[in-house]
Amino acid sequence: MGPATEVTERADAPAPPPGAPPTRSRRQRAVPWGVVALWVVALVLAVPFAAKLADVTRDKPTDYLPGGADSTRVQHLVEQLPGGGTSALLLVHHREGGLTAADRQLARAQVRQVADAYTLAGEKDGAVPRSVPAKDGRTLLTAFSLTGMGDEDVRDEAVHRIRDRIADPPSGLTVELGGPGAVAADSSEIFESVDGTLMLGTAVVVAVLLILTYRSPVLWLVPLLVVGVAAMVSRALVYGLVQAFDLTATTMNTSVMTVLIFGAGTDYALLLVSRYREELRVHRRPFEAMVAALRGCGPAVLASSGTVAAGLLCLLAADLNSVNALGPVGAIGVVCALAAMMTLLPALLVLLGRRLFWPLIPAFGSTPTVRRSLFTFMGSSAGRRPVTVLVGGALLLGTLCLGVFALPGDLREQDTFTEKPESVAAQERVQKAFPESSSRPVTVLARTGAAPRVEQAVRGTDGVVRVEKERSGGGWTEWAAYAKDKPESAGEMATIRRLRGELDGLRGAEALVGGPSAQQLDLQETNADDRKVVIPLVLAAVLVILIALLRSLVAPLILTVAVVASWGAALGLGGLAFEPVLGFEGLDPGIPLMTFVFLVALGVDYGIFLMHRTREESLRGVPVAEASLTALRTTGGVIASAGIVLAATFCVLATLPMVLMAQLGLVIAVGVLLDTFLVRTYLVTSASQLLKRWMWWPGRLFRTESEGVRRE
Repeated sequence: MGPATEVTERADAPAPPPGAPPTRSRRQRAVPWGVVALWVVALVLAVPFAAKLADVTRDKPTDYLPGGADSTRVQHLVEQLPGGGTSALLLVHHREGGLTAADRQLARAQVRQVADAYTLAGEKDGAVPRSVPAKDGRTLLTAFSLTGMGDEDVRDEAVHRIRDRIADPPSGLTVELGGPGAVAADSSEIFESVDGTLMLGTAVVVAVLLILTYRSPVLWLVPLLVVGVAAMVSRALVYGLVQAFDLTATTMNTSVMTVLIFGAGTDYALLLVSRYREELRVHRRPFEAMVAALRGCGPAVLASSGTVAAGLLCLLAADLNSVNALGPVGAIGVVCALAAMMTLLPALLVLLGRRLFWPLIPAFGSTPTVRRSLFTFMGSSAGRRPVTVLVGGALLLGTLCLGVFALPGDLREQDTFTEKPESVAAQERVQKAFPESSSRPVTVLARTGAAPRVEQAVRGTDGVVRVEKERSGGGWTEWAAYAKDKPESAGEMATIRRLRGELDGLRGAEALVGGPSAQQLDLQETNADDRKVVIPLVLAAVLVILIALLRSLVAPLILTVAVVASWGAALGLGGLAFEPVLGFEGLDPGIPLMTFVFLVALGVDYGIFLMHRTREESLRGVPVAEASLTALRTTGGVIASAGIVLAATFCVLATLPMVLMAQLGLVIAVGVLLDTFLVRTYLVTSASQLLKRWMWWPGRLFRTESEGVRRE
């Protein structure tokens, strides 16, 4: 039988008599077709709803803020006050050689145009906001707030129209629009381009890697098609949850879900196809080979997806809105990827038969060519010197972990983009021209009945240099308080804390402090609190799943400690690269928590694949030390491919123009590669060589091998 021969039923086999039950071959063909039909129906139903997900994706400040924070309540309240939400803007005129009289006249005319076109908070009808010149005479600043900007589209349209009015200034004069409202509008513009770019980029990366892995002109299309189906169904399900339960779907959440589906789904496909290829050499019919493959790798894939889903659902305990919602959104993506890869992919592979693997077709009864692979060499070195390898690897990871002390400080709002938009350029110019004071107000809200007491307390707070009443209505009064220190500096943060302390003691005032700087402060504090809650939950969930799968206490503990070390090392490498190499001015406060959840949950996947195969070999009577080397030799290549695919998909996030996405993608990618090529290959294998049967304590394998040792 040649390597390209398709094994089928004999063509001259007698036909079954009328009314006889279906033959096994007919049933085996019917099951895959039925599975494909069900997925086709699901896809047809999902596509219209998947297309609507972008319409309900929200990126308001409150969607990324802590649910119970003062700044979040302030944001909600100002949007509900008469006139809707306000958008604070800064109009900045600058000339290097000094502003001329014509420049000042032009600036006044432009401000007048804005005042005529929009209602300005805190200004009487027809009044024009006061412009403030810098001491060096080169910069003129006009701060104002537009009312009725509660709707994002209305705000963005206003920002674009004002920019159109100030476009094409005279030669040498720079006119820029900044402030929180302009930053939000620029963010919206960036977010709108993320979804399509990310989906296309991830698909291309996965396609290239699958072609290189399978070395087949056709086979790579099947997993990619199945991943695409899973992505569509998951988007439709998320849309349904948004509509039914008002789930917060942000661009960050849906982007991470896309990467998870492509990365994790492709990993499951690689593992299944690899095992299916093995079984095709043993079983005559593709259906039987697939059943054997699913029995062999199914438990590991189920446990793998279970750890990721469980880890993500632990994020529901977080107070931060965007992180909290990431849990169910990400879990939906993982479950859809699992369902598609364990049902639709097997059905398609069985229907398409062996020739799908052309030109490397696994013929029935054939023996694969045995080559001394890289992982055979790595396993042998770990087997010869397990203590040296284990200690050396642990020292390397520990050294890399020290890099966390070099991580930059918390990311400021103006540094959230990798490519500087106009709003950020305007903010930086203002800070340089007016270093002695803040140009961005801190918002204070209080009950109108307590307004005199509140205003007195605000004016008397150390660090507050100016207070302006913005508006009243709905039983609330709003003030804009300006700190003496620049925005998001340690001095301004201290002023906000003092301000909150002063206002907390005013009975009946219900005073709240918000605004962009207060939001950043609440983000920092809430992320720190969320880490204390979520990290223990993730560790507990992962350990429970590992113990249930491996029937051991020691192996799960070793795998968990190993992936935590990978996370620390990846974060440490980020500390060495983010600011000195990549120029990131700060670390997003959510990075430690989100990278921990993903790296622990995803990193354990590869440990599960390895240890499950080790356990499978051990149950056949192979000693633990030898079984671990066999597992590494047989799974090393496919797991390495899976790790590279997963790391590459997360690297796609690093191409997006947001520092949060770039940092998230890079840390997870580095952590996955460390786990794939160092932790799982060397450290876990070395631990297995040293501990031998104790790796499985107190489970069945520990007892079985212990009895075997006593008999000998």
